[in-house]
Amino acid sequence: MSEGGNPDQYWFCVKHHRVETVDDLCPGKHRMGPYDSREAAANALEIAQARNEEWDEEDERWDEAGLED
Repeated sequence: MSEGGNPDQYWFCVKHHRVETVDDLCPGKHRMGPYDSREAAANALEIAQARNEEWDEEDERWDEAGLED
């Protein structure tokens, strides 16, 4: 088995743009995850983009309300 990981988890490699398993992992600096399904790992970039947009919207609400960190 490669470095760490559960055989039932999946990662997305941003270097090779592919879903990886514990048996074929690229170095951690190139991975997103782990994810519980191959489908979720395949959608890693979209998931990250959606989360970033949500966080940006939340930051805007805090800024508009004059709230501090």
